[in-house]
Amino acid sequence: MSSSPSPEQQPEHSPEQDPQPSGEPPQDQVDAVARDSRDGTAVWRDVVPEIEAGDLLPDSAGTVVVGAGLTGVTTALELRRRGHEVLLLEATTVGAGTTGRTTGKASLLQGTRYGDIRRFSGDDAVRSYAEAGAAARDWIQAELAEVPDALRPQPAFTYATSQPGIRSLQAEADAMRVAGVTFETRFGEVGLPFLVSRALVMTEQGQLQPLVALAVLAAKARAAGVRIVDRCRVTAADAGAHGVTLNTTRGAVRAQRVIIATGFPAIDRGGFFATLTPTREIVAAYTIEGPVPQGMYLSADPVTRSLRPAVDEHGRELLVVGGPSFFPGRVPDTRRILRAQDRWTAQAFPSAKRVRWWAAQDYRLTNRMPYVGAMPMSHDRIFVATGFAKWGMTTAVAAALALCGQLEGDAPAWAQSLARRHKSLRGAAQLARTVGEVAAHTARGWAGPGETHTERGVRAGIRRDGAKPIAHSEIDGVTCEVSAVCTHMGGVVRWNTLERTWDCPLHGSRFAPDGRVIEGPAQRDLPSAAGRQERPREPVGGDSVSS
Repeated sequence: MSSSPSPEQQPEHSPEQDPQPSGEPPQDQVDAVARDSRDGTAVWRDVVPEIEAGDLLPDSAGTVVVGAGLTGVTTALELRRRGHEVLLLEATTVGAGTTGRTTGKASLLQGTRYGDIRRFSGDDAVRSYAEAGAAARDWIQAELAEVPDALRPQPAFTYATSQPGIRSLQAEADAMRVAGVTFETRFGEVGLPFLVSRALVMTEQGQLQPLVALAVLAAKARAAGVRIVDRCRVTAADAGAHGVTLNTTRGAVRAQRVIIATGFPAIDRGGFFATLTPTREIVAAYTIEGPVPQGMYLSADPVTRSLRPAVDEHGRELLVVGGPSFFPGRVPDTRRILRAQDRWTAQAFPSAKRVRWWAAQDYRLTNRMPYVGAMPMSHDRIFVATGFAKWGMTTAVAAALALCGQLEGDAPAWAQSLARRHKSLRGAAQLARTVGEVAAHTARGWAGPGETHTERGVRAGIRRDGAKPIAHSEIDGVTCEVSAVCTHMGGVVRWNTLERTWDCPLHGSRFAPDGRVIEGPAQRDLPSAAGRQERPREPVGGDSVSS
């Protein structure tokens, strides 16, 4: 997935404030988004069957890696190659989380990412980030070069169509020069059917089919001796001087060390919840008449758009379009985001017809740098990789290489910057703003009146049982009532109208209508409205790496 503008950039046009199109009935009288049975599932999943796993959970292992997305699988593979005994645990199935929902761009050109890192963490940090990306690119090319369906060279473009976009593009160019990244600048024509004022370009970047790539790497890991246990959610960890005991939904396992590779750390001893901001993005695939633009495009404008080609299971070429990011649980009607995306795509490509939509979630640290290193208060037994800010296809691999080097004592120099929690006045101000927003949404959720959403076949909303908020949903005749209080830190959840989930506006935890945890910092299901905590159920969430 792609990077969005920094919070300081104010969008000229926000999809959640998109006006009602003239001549269209009010939204509460129509289904705002046409659905089919595959909506919510990324197009990559149609091409790749479920990736093999299913080993039994042992009593102990040398190193346990938690999260079987690209970070976890790559880390497990590299550690095994270095002689470590490795167990890989996944809450659902391999690649079921954000790795399987990404837009699959393994590029050193990353929207406005370098500019953000430079402003929040400084010149040295942006240089280290660029070096990490280059190391990851080389590793990806070496591992996947012989698998044409997994990796395809494509040019990458960061473009601007507005004055704010041009300013962001200039800041990005300045930061890339500081980082030592070579690029070219173009004006006008870049292969898109609309006017582009300016663009930064890098050729021969990597376009992944993320699940094909992950399947190749998972097969290599299993062949090397990595045990992979799926449908096994980690619920707690007890770290001591002599090792770690992990509690899971399948039992306990002892390890010498644990690596958390789940986007938001499944075990959070470092207060990451306060510094990680969840960002969610809706992605859609369209058919268009004529050729699909051949390149990976990302706008630097206040309202971002991401484009790339993809191929479905029938060999048909599609245009994949990603929209601007939003904070889960804070958008009144998420259907409007997809509708705005459809309209933008139809304006740019008049023949476009949407065949699928899905969404993915990732996390950004207040200092904008990813963190890859030891977790505080874990006796250096638990390590974590987080804060990829939607560029996980490269950052995941860089994190794996950094983690292996840290465990072996031969980490590359650039890895030191990733293992440091950078501090700056700008980052402190962003943290204060984030904390204030969380407090405001906490108060609003508890004090606000109940809300109800109704569309064809769906009725969902928050009602009150005295002071207790209850999340009620009726979907195609199936009724669920669960507590509306997030099990992470007590925020009141909100109905996600597009994805039909309960999302927490505090830190981005997400739950199915029946209360099952999907993703985010929450580790426990929402209890039933009657106050009974349901027995552990098969989890529905997974890894979180984007791209």
